[in-house]
Amino acid sequence: MSQKVVTRFAPSPTGFLHIGGARTALFNWLYTRGRDGTFLLRIEDTDRARSTPEATKAILDGLRWLGLDHDGEVISQFERAPRHAEVAHQLLAEGKAYKCFSTQEEIQEFRDAARAEGRSTLYQSPWRDVDQSAHPDASFVIRIKAPRDGVTLIKDEVQGEVKIRNDQLDDMVLLRGDGTPVYMLAVAVDDHDMGVTHVIRGDDHLNNAARQMMIYTAMDWPLPVYAHIPLIHGPDGKKLSKRHGALGVEEYQAMGYPAAGMRNYLARLGWSHGDDEFFTDAQAKEWFDLGGIGKSPARFDFKKLENLCGQHIAATEDAALLHEFASYRAAAGQETLPDDKLTLLGSGMYCLKERAKTFTELFDKASFILNSRPINLDDKSAAQLDIVSRGILSELTPHLQNVTWSREGLETVIMGFAEAREMKFGKLAGPLRAALAGRSATPSVFDMMLVLGADETIARLNDASQPGG
Repeated sequence: MSQKVVTRFAPSPTGFLHIGGARTALFNWLYTRGRDGTFLLRIEDTDRARSTPEATKAILDGLRWLGLDHDGEVISQFERAPRHAEVAHQLLAEGKAYKCFSTQEEIQEFRDAARAEGRSTLYQSPWRDVDQSAHPDASFVIRIKAPRDGVTLIKDEVQGEVKIRNDQLDDMVLLRGDGTPVYMLAVAVDDHDMGVTHVIRGDDHLNNAARQMMIYTAMDWPLPVYAHIPLIHGPDGKKLSKRHGALGVEEYQAMGYPAAGMRNYLARLGWSHGDDEFFTDAQAKEWFDLGGIGKSPARFDFKKLENLCGQHIAATEDAALLHEFASYRAAAGQETLPDDKLTLLGSGMYCLKERAKTFTELFDKASFILNSRPINLDDKSAAQLDIVSRGILSELTPHLQNVTWSREGLETVIMGFAEAREMKFGKLAGPLRAALAGRSATPSVFDMMLVLGADETIARLNDASQPGG
């Protein structure tokens, strides 16, 4: 029977959940969910000076918005420090680690001399093989005994076989002088204790794998499968940073990108399944594998993101879209809409979501619903409502009083009205848009009428028919 897949996402709570971290979480989530495995969340909060509750909340909120649910409780790395220290002392007792009494000044002197002589500055502690009876009564760190010759081979599912010469690995510190564990020890112990079978993370951690593998080997623990994914670059090919636009995941929500579109785009950012661009979560879970991850850095492209988001908005059921639209407004710091406007939005979603790439665009198209009488006109619309156009609307309105309020009924009456006056419908559409929405870029005139209903439509047309309306 094959081993159950266990993955983890392990962010540091020193800031927001950036887009690279979000993709790492997504890759772990997809790999796990497609294999009926377990996806764990560990907050690596050992850096007490920089870790904040606000950052932890931002990470959890970002994952929640993206729909990346984790299994079990959130694990705090800091709270597991006694267990990390226990492993260091076990290795010490087994002779696989040692007490090093070298001071920071001695280490610096060694490095300065090595640099001056053109030798490796990798510190070789003189305490590695000293008998314990010769140990002074002074503070010490615990170092692991790194292999001195040969190579460490990292079998990576993305990078292939990576060889690191062991003479490039130092006797890494496990416990500091104050007894606190270092990050490398904490990660290795946590991954083992949590039963992590696959470590999927950014390739900036590739060298860390060799150091963490020393702990696995010394403890006789089975190694996880490693997959180090390339970083994300901006459109200019440079490492993604603030200058490329939004960095925190919550900013993308506030900018109006739907979570499904974001998941789809991030999945395609460095991973592919044939030529498929648009796909559902179910397809992504079924298709995602480590072999589809490329070795080169992916480039973030806002146009591709918007294109996919537009397709997801169009494909989403109206009720779900309305729910997410409300969440977007909250994230963007906008006021809650009254129930009657929400009801109208729900009934109008079928025409609002066409060709809307973001919720911001959808909100823009919904202005005819969200505005209240009297409708304010933008400059283009004001120009459409000259004295002639007002007269035409005044003439048209009585024809709408008893019409069957359906697309067919409205089209018959309005088209017939235009034909009787030898007008093209386009000549009538401009003033109607202005009267109903106060702007020229809107859904179709008939869709707006259907969504607003007979009473509101006629009231707006009456307003626009008046001089100065």
